[in-house]
Amino acid sequence: MKPNESKPSGGEAPRKDAVLLVDDERPLLEVYASALAPYFEVTTATNAREADFLLQKKEFKVVISDHLMPGGNGMNFLVRAREEFPHMQRVLVTGYMKPEMLLRSVNEAALFRYLLKPVSMTELVKVIQDAVKAHDASVATAKV
Repeated sequence: MKPNESKPSGGEAPRKDAVLLVDDERPLLEVYASALAPYFEVTTATNAREADFLLQKKEFKVVISDHLMPGGNGMNFLVRAREEFPHMQRVLVTGYMKPEMLLRSVNEAALFRYLLKPVSMTELVKVIQDAVKAHDASVATAKV
């Protein structure tokens, strides 16, 4: 059994942890989704508005968002997600390496991590696996 899967009850298949991917570039979204799909239950959105809607419909352990998208930037989306879903871990993907922007993003959205484009798929999977563990630890601590 993979480390991020729940134990099945009875004859059910193991349940994968849910993650939300947000990126306006469909080809990139598809590459990320196919890299994560063997390990996670992946839901995708092409903009922040669609992602906000999905967050109201389903519980996600991790959200991965591109930084600059038409119709709302990923940073603002992740700040809103932090306020409403504090245990959900947030990962920002960006092609911009301005240190002051990254520091502001880490602080305001309480990012688990940020990834610089081009993102290695191996690194993406590892970061999301670590983020799921951080989510589970955060929830467990809150219950104590």
